[in-house]
Amino acid sequence: MTIKDWGPVRDCMRTDVTEVDGKMDVLTALKTMKKSSATSLIVKRRDENDEYGLVLFSDIAKEVIAKNRAPERVNVYEIMSKPVLTVRPDMEIRYCARLFENFGISHAPVIENDQIVGIVSYYLLVLHGLPNLD
Repeated sequence: MTIKDWGPVRDCMRTDVTEVDGKMDVLTALKTMKKSSATSLIVKRRDENDEYGLVLFSDIAKEVIAKNRAPERVNVYEIMSKPVLTVRPDMEIRYCARLFENFGISHAPVIENDQIVGIVSYYLLVLHGLPNLD
């Protein structure tokens, strides 16, 4: 495989992202994740000067389940990551993987024209980013 084989993040990102309000309780967030088959949720900005947040299954496991907290009594904003690193849809997959490694992250929103257009993860990078996997 040569460097020329790697495509842009656009080729492997998930475009059906789910955005939620940070004030949502974790139980409702989990139901939303289950309904949309998502392992992460984008937390909406409160206004144009705010930043996006991100909540992952692992955040719920670490901050709610492991700490024996009631998910209906914990708000998403209490356990989310914010601000989050974002990537451009035209970033090469190999650079996205390096960014993830350098910053110890596994997911990132994909932003174009200051709007969320998708989400990318290690899973998607590997599954859909490697050419000739079919």
